Amino acid sequence: MPLHPEIAKFVATLPPPPARLDPVAMRAHDESHAAAPEDRLPLHSVEDLTAATPYGDVPVRAYTPTGETAYGLLVYFHGGAFFLGSVETHDHVARSLAKATGFKVVSVGYRLAPEHAFPAGLEDCYGVVRWAAENGEALGWDGERLAIAGDSSGGTFVAAVAQAAHDDGFGAITHQVLYYPSLDLDFDEDRYPSLVENAVGYGLETAGLKPFNAFYVDSGADPADPRVSPAKRDDLCGLPRALVVTAEFDPLRDEGELYGRRLAEAGVEAVVSRYDGAGHGFVQHFGWLPEYRKVFEETAAFLNDGAPDAGGPDGGGSR
Repeated sequence: MPLHPEIAKFVATLPPPPARLDPVAMRAHDESHAAAPEDRLPLHSVEDLTAATPYGDVPVRAYTPTGETAYGLLVYFHGGAFFLGSVETHDHVARSLAKATGFKVVSVGYRLAPEHAFPAGLEDCYGVVRWAAENGEALGWDGERLAIAGDSSGGTFVAAVAQAAHDDGFGAITHQVLYYPSLDLDFDEDRYPSLVENAVGYGLETAGLKPFNAFYVDSGADPADPRVSPAKRDDLCGLPRALVVTAEFDPLRDEGELYGRRLAEAGVEAVVSRYDGAGHGFVQHFGWLPEYRKVFEETAAFLNDGAPDAGGPDGGGSR
C-alpha cells in the first residue's frame, strides 16, 4: 500500500536537512512540540524520580496507570539517534503504553551523545533496569513481568540491554519490545534492500543515517561492537521473548525483521510485525491514527501473554 496520506502530508512539509546538525537547537525544537501538561493522557499518577545506579543517578519518569497495588514493569528507552529525545518528547508514548498495557512504565532520561561518550547512554538504560528490579517493592512491581521497550535508537538499547543482561546472568527481563530498531550501525546500503527501496521520500532517509548517528559513533561507539550494533551478535540464544515492530517505508525495516527471524531461529519466542503504509517514527508521531494506535494494543497483548493480533493495519505481521 502507499504511504499513509497523513504521513505523506507531513513528509511533504519537511525542510531539507541542515548542512550542519546542531544538537542543542534540535533538542530545543523537539521539546517545544511536547504537549502541554493539561493536554496529556491522564493516568493514575506520573512521578519524576531518580534511579541510583552503579553508573550514577539517572532521571526517570514513572507512569502508574491505575490504582492497583501491583503491576508489571516496563522500562522504556526513547529514540532520537542517541543525541535527541527525552522523557518529555516521548511522554505521550510512555503514557499510551501505560494506559494500553496496564504496566507501570519507567521512562529513562539517559545521557546523550555527543556530550556523553559511549557507553554512557547504554549504561544508564541497563542500570535503570537493574534498579527497577532491585526496587520492585517501592515501584509496585508484581515480581513477575519485567519488560523493556524502545523506539529507533531506543530499540538499539533494548536489544543491547537484553544481551548484556543475559551475559550477566540477570534473568529478570521477561519481554523486549523493539519499535523500528536501529540494529546495524555500519549503514552499508548493500546489506539491506530497504536501505535502497526506502532511501528517499519517506521522512527518515538513508543518506541521513550516517550524519545523524555520527554524534554517537564519534563518541566511541564502534559499529562493529554488538553493544552498538546488536545484530552483529552471533549467538542470540536465551534472550527474552521479543516483539519487533517495523514500518513498510522505513530504511531500517529489513534489519529489524532479520533480527526477529534470527531470534526465532535461536529458539527465542519472537513476533515480527510490519505496519503497512507507515514510515520510521510512526509510534511517536502518528500513534494517534487509528491504523497505528493498534501498535499499543498489540504491545499490550504481547506483554500480557495474549496472542498478538496479526500485525499491522492490514494484518501484515508474522510469528
